[in-house]
This record gives sequence, C-alpha cells and structure tokens, in this order.
Amino acid sequence: MGWWSSIVGALTSRFGGDRPEVPPPGQFTSVDALVARMSQVQAGLPDGDGVRAFNGMYLTVTELVRDRLAAGGFADSTFMTRLDLVFAGLYLEAVDAPQPVSAWRPLFEQRHTPGVLSIQFALAGMNAHINHDLPIAVVRTCRQLGLTLDSPGVETDYQSITGLLASVQEQVRQSFFTGIELEIDQRYAAPLANLVGSWSIGRARDAAWTNARVLWEIRKTEPVRTDFLATLSSTVGMVGSRLLTPVAELAP
Repeated sequence: MGWWSSIVGALTSRFGGDRPEVPPPGQFTSVDALVARMSQVQAGLPDGDGVRAFNGMYLTVTELVRDRLAAGGFADSTFMTRLDLVFAGLYLEAVDAPQPVSAWRPLFEQRHTPGVLSIQFALAGMNAHINHDLPIAVVRTCRQLGLTLDSPGVETDYQSITGLLASVQEQVRQSFFTGIELEIDQRYAAPLANLVGSWSIGRARDAAWTNARVLWEIRKTEPVRTDFLATLSSTVGMVGSRLLTPVAELAP
C-alpha cells in the first residue's frame, strides 16, 4: 500500500486535507479595511508613543501589500490576501486588548519609557509580530483555505510578505544609523548600534517558518499546542524587553 500512501500524501500537500475553517467573527475582510484601521490608530497616537513608531512602519508595509495585490504580484492572491488579513489582525487584536499577550506586552507596557528610541520600538514590534504572530497567521490562513504549508504558492508568498517587511525595516534602520550622531550622546552610539544590529529579520523569518511547521504538526494536539504557544509568546516577549533597554543603560 506504499503507492497509495504516496498518492494520498501528494494530494494532501496540494489540496490540503482538513476541511476549511470558517473565519472567526470580526476578522477583517479587505486590505483596505486594514489600512483604514491602522491609519485610525496612527492618527490617535501622539508623537513619541512607542506603538506609533511600529504602527507607522507596519502601515507602510500593509499599503505595499495592497498595491502589490492589485498589480498581481503574488503567486496566490487569494492566499496572500487572507494571510495579510489574519496576520495584521493579530497585531490589531493586541492594540485593542486590555492585556496583550506576553509577546506584545513589552511594547505596550514600555511605550512611554524615557530613553528608548523609535527604532527600538519599531524593532520590538517587528519581533513580536514576526516571531509570534506570523507562524500563527500562516497556520490559521492555511486552515481557513483548506491548504497546507506545502501547497503551491504558500512558502513563496510567505517569503514575499516577509521580504516587504524586511525592505521597510531596512529603510527605518538606515535612517536611524544616518541620524544617530544627532539623536543620542556618542557614549551610547556603539552599544545602541550593537543592540539594533543584534536583531535580524532574516533569522526571525526563518524561525517563524519553522515554528509554523511545528504548529501545523501539533494543530490538533492539546495541550501541547497551547503550551507551545505560551512558551513561544513568553520567549518572544523576553527578546522584546531586551530590545527596549533604555539607551542610558547600554553604556559600558
């Protein structure tokens, strides 16, 4: 029966294997709605708010995704649209939550901390969103569409959306390094540059894909899935706390 198992495995990889799940109530239904909500969040936050630093960067990414979708720039526009809705929706859940999950807690609790720069807030948001939210979003999107992580276009479009995140983050990073001499005391320039450089979107992207595969394999196994998510959230939160170290505490 080995040949039959091979056929079943190939069909499962191509078309899924699980019955598509109905999206939960309140899930966004268009990228335009996401852009509108993020714009609303941005307008409601004062300059200097750490969440505003991340939200502004992520709003730019979401607008780029919207424009690329309109231009047919993804392998599977249906998958990419749904992934964007689910992925961004997880961040907006954190915005609206009375108490965000551990992965997001450092950013929201330290958003007004003196001595933390906008680049640090932006990276802390990227850390939470990619390392925690992205693997959840990939699995949830596949389950809603009846796909698997091995379905055609899934990994390709995963790389595309993380590539957009990387390009915008690099612009923010370069802007920071260009203006670092004007923004902070030079005693802190080198340690801050080391801190900012220690977080890699490439490593985060690879780790998120690995974690998505783990979540896919344990998606029906409780309490393992819940325990894994709790540990992931806590670990990501610890990295976020480190990224938000006030500049004055970084000096040797």
